[in-house]
Amino acid sequence: MSTAKINAKFLEGVQGSPHVHIAAVGSRSRESAEHYAHEHGIERAHASYEALLADRDVDVVYISLPNSLHVEWSVRALEAGKHVLCEKPLSRRADEAARAFDAAQGNGRLLMEGFMYRHHPQTRRLVELVQSGAIGELKLVRAAFSFPLPATGNVRLSRELDGGALMDVGCYCVSAARMLAGEPHQVTAQQTRHEDGVDIGFVATMAFPGDVLCHFDAGMSFAQRDALEAVGSNGSLFLDDPWHCRDPVIELHRDGDVETIESEHANAYRLEAENLSAAIDGRAAPLLGREDALGQARTLEALYEAADHGQAVTLA
Repeated sequence: MSTAKINAKFLEGVQGSPHVHIAAVGSRSRESAEHYAHEHGIERAHASYEALLADRDVDVVYISLPNSLHVEWSVRALEAGKHVLCEKPLSRRADEAARAFDAAQGNGRLLMEGFMYRHHPQTRRLVELVQSGAIGELKLVRAAFSFPLPATGNVRLSRELDGGALMDVGCYCVSAARMLAGEPHQVTAQQTRHEDGVDIGFVATMAFPGDVLCHFDAGMSFAQRDALEAVGSNGSLFLDDPWHCRDPVIELHRDGDVETIESEHANAYRLEAENLSAAIDGRAAPLLGREDALGQARTLEALYEAADHGQAVTLA
């Protein structure tokens, strides 16, 4: 659903998969849909999103619309009898995320939030190392994700469309911290804003159960950076490419030594789509479901409240 640029990565990832077949594309105009279908070798082009949802041969809809439209069209797709893979972030509001999953449950369909990095072997290996005690007791998570974005003409700079640094890239940092440490009980945040009022720089701290802390920064106005570090009582794990996973290597720092732990190369978008396919067929459980998506939305909501009001926010 849509002809967004992110689709190219998704299409490349699922190409050749025996479990995923791209049947149709829907856009806001016939011209756009037909051009995109021809360009990418897609069988059918629909001149509206509604027409895509009416296509009986479509089982799953991949939603890559602007953030503010994620929940609305996820719900409409679920009510049309489609399973949904919604590009991250599903929502910055917990009640909206809950509404989407209520629609999935009510219509007997699956909904998955599209954090593709969570499906990569590098990420699984990181979780295994932390849980096995490779760095002792987890104490700190440190994360970063930023890139310079042109100052105008991009939906990610639109407050109305729920753009911003936290929604676009900071959500990865939040997701990873939650993956390793659970759900935060308190957050603080600071932001810098674009002329539209949308955040283009975001820095935050999060406190988790067991005295685990996290700090992260995300930006669309400073240099390209991506990093993730888990610090424990006896060592640390560092990932230089945690989100795209193009060079899947984990550094284990312990006792003054550095051990390099390599993971297999894999396309995270393909693994994401194949996990949803397997869940639909009953061959596997979905990696990311309601509990994770609602935890993510609650945390994003609290972070924005903390940044907007300049004070710590406690989560229930």
